[in-house]
Amino acid sequence: MKIFTLAPKENWICDRFVHEWNSHYSEYCVSHPKDADIIWLLADWCWNQIPVEYLKNKKVVASVHHIVPEKFAGKEELDFKARDQFVDLYHVPCEKTRDQITPHTSKPIWVLPFWVNGSLWHRKKESVGELRSALGIDEKCFLIGSFQRDTEGHDLKSPKLEKGPDLFCDAVEKIFKEKKKEGIEARVLLAGWRRQYVMGRLQAAGIKFYYAELPQQEAINTFYNILDLYIVAARYEGGPQAIVECACTETPIISTDVGVASLILPEHSIFKPGTSLSAQPDVEYAKNAVQKYLMPVGFEPYMTKFKEIIS
Repeated sequence: MKIFTLAPKENWICDRFVHEWNSHYSEYCVSHPKDADIIWLLADWCWNQIPVEYLKNKKVVASVHHIVPEKFAGKEELDFKARDQFVDLYHVPCEKTRDQITPHTSKPIWVLPFWVNGSLWHRKKESVGELRSALGIDEKCFLIGSFQRDTEGHDLKSPKLEKGPDLFCDAVEKIFKEKKKEGIEARVLLAGWRRQYVMGRLQAAGIKFYYAELPQQEAINTFYNILDLYIVAARYEGGPQAIVECACTETPIISTDVGVASLILPEHSIFKPGTSLSAQPDVEYAKNAVQKYLMPVGFEPYMTKFKEIIS
């Protein structure tokens, strides 16, 4: 059995997934789709980079991470239908994405979260105080994290609403006021590009923040280690990876009910937008829940499924 895995080559999470998969299963992986038995469109939006002759004659698995309903109608829906004729099996990381694509295909849909690289995401031996001091971050503040883009690229002002930056800022402003009553200052640590919307909201609310636009992987792991709270406030997500990364780094996290949140976090760590924000982190629960997705164990269900497809 030979597998070709399509990477987007966008310096994004999917490129790392492809690299990790190919490194672990090098004996099964090929560098060109013509040599494959299975073409895995892990970056499904790049499917038309594969010549049609290969899509017709190979087994095709397409990973759909999530759909944004407001953006799906039109070109994206036409693209989905064009690709659907070649797909033998859809892979989705969560049940919510399965529910999103079910009305658009008659093909089987397989639900399985992506694996997690525990060598990248881990608790560091240094104390929070030591790590903050080395980064020049106030050791006494209540530090809230968010490491994803939140602003549309076409104008660098409009919020990318599926990521929930407006909901994130609403939550931060509420926590800021609550902590102020306790004599504690809440601040925010941002990472990733296109953070203009959130930075604008924080500045308007008088909330101090730290920002690293394109930090290296090890730096992001350190950032997780110094947080008092990470907030996922997305409306639509396939992961997000921040949930499993927080679980690995033992970072307190609360999230909206998106993606894999209900698989990794207990019910009391999940909040609904517009509520009183009573959700509470549960580090131990998340740490235990993520174990079965850690590499190399997290790879095994994928290989089992691919062998089933061939047989």
